[in-house]
Amino acid sequence: MVTNKRFRLWLVALLGTLASITASGQSFRVQCPTSTLTHPVAANNNAEPKYTGPTTFTAGPGGYQVPSANVNGAIKCQQISGGDGYSTMGDGTQTYMFSFGPLSGLADMANGKPGTEFPSVFNTMPPSTLVPGDPATKGLASFANWNGAVGQVPDLDCMAANAATPAGSPLPCPNLPANGLDGHVDPRPIMDVGVMNGNIPAPLMAIDEDDEFFLTLSNVGMIMRPDLFEQHTVHFHGYPNASAFYDGVPDASVAINIGGSFTYYYLAPDAGTYFWHCHITPPEHLQMGMVGQLYVRPRQDRVPSTTTLYAALQAQQLDLRTACNSANDILCTNPLPAVNTGALGAATVESGGTSGYAYNDGDGSTYYDVEYPLQIHGFDPNFHFVGMTFNPEGFADMKDKYFLLNGRSYPDTVIPGPLATQSADGVKHFSQPLPSIINIPAGKKALLRISDLDVSEYQTLASLGIKMQVIGYNAKLLRDQAGNNMYYKTNSITLAGGESVDVILDSTGVPAGTYYLYTPNLDHLANDAENFGGLMTEVHVN
Repeated sequence: MVTNKRFRLWLVALLGTLASITASGQSFRVQCPTSTLTHPVAANNNAEPKYTGPTTFTAGPGGYQVPSANVNGAIKCQQISGGDGYSTMGDGTQTYMFSFGPLSGLADMANGKPGTEFPSVFNTMPPSTLVPGDPATKGLASFANWNGAVGQVPDLDCMAANAATPAGSPLPCPNLPANGLDGHVDPRPIMDVGVMNGNIPAPLMAIDEDDEFFLTLSNVGMIMRPDLFEQHTVHFHGYPNASAFYDGVPDASVAINIGGSFTYYYLAPDAGTYFWHCHITPPEHLQMGMVGQLYVRPRQDRVPSTTTLYAALQAQQLDLRTACNSANDILCTNPLPAVNTGALGAATVESGGTSGYAYNDGDGSTYYDVEYPLQIHGFDPNFHFVGMTFNPEGFADMKDKYFLLNGRSYPDTVIPGPLATQSADGVKHFSQPLPSIINIPAGKKALLRISDLDVSEYQTLASLGIKMQVIGYNAKLLRDQAGNNMYYKTNSITLAGGESVDVILDSTGVPAGTYYLYTPNLDHLANDAENFGGLMTEVHVN
């Protein structure tokens, strides 16, 4: 009893110390510039321009290459927290996680969308004071029109210094926006919203080719494990052309301490389905839930409906980042198709909505009407339990008993909207925001972006009644060097941890009704000791 009492007193004291250090240190910061060398005009960076040709560059001041024509892409920003939280399994069990949570795009994330935003959305103030558990606490209606970054506040010192500067004199803060938001933050709302706010999967990210992506990770600490001063990183798994400094592997990059922030940067080429995870003790942090999804939309989505896709892909060969001479480049990722189908840019994509292309195919063959990211994962309940109770973790004995699609086991996979879990702070949090139910309009096509970051199992998904057409593997279009499409139809796909596939379900000629996407591995159709759950969801042809 004395030992337990001393432990509780030590725990309270340590939590108080962490909160004091975080609040006084002012070490959190957020970055989302409205313009850069590559995207110099701020007014043009809040929407995706049409793709009419590759960006051309000339030498600018200081020898830097600056765009001279066809400035493609825009600026996108996102903020996430690194910490812990709880999720609810299909049998009702609450499971402890090390996890990432959203600190921007709160309403979009809770609605199952990516939390990646343009600067005009990211750099805005919340409609009301944020409290622990938002948006679950107040409800989505309070956040309907706000997807900005948590914690951003006007830089009053800079605003006052600029205001006090005589006319004609250089401003102390020349680049300060009119609203005063320049990355300066108040740490209190970041802690209020970020603590115990873990998501499984981690916040969804989606960018477009040619975008500049600024991702800020703020480490809010693991409140349920105050003995662990865990660092966190973001590793973009399999992402090509990654700078080592921004790739999240701590040996060659940086790791983010509790109470600190770091902004990762990418100039996005190469469309496809990727994923990301923490690279601090990966087997532990991946098993505990620090895994998320990332996909890059192709330039082909922005090709005008008056331009052939073949001509647009030909133009892309002039962009050195994605040039593809299949005659002498065996690593060529998107060669021109063997047959010019004459397909034009789709007007339905040009006008917005849910449709698009999975890749720069040049022939329209990867077109889809609706898309669904599906992350496969598994939890070992014993590993999670000992991870919360200060006991040694059995890495060699790790064995998944919960099998998850977007963080949910059946029947939770078909519940629409976010799932909320009441955590140890007594507040409900949207722990599993992404449903897995698939709705396909009759006669239309659905793109399934399937990724697997399981630590201990191979996973198989089978489709009953609607064949899968596999068009991409590990973020590469299935096409040979001669330009022949190597797509194939199958009833099932099998993935190991660290793999992804892009699958199209075509409902043409398929009777309306309910179909199933499930695993034929019978021991994976369970929620721990409970049968009839696990890795399964429904496909509705409407």
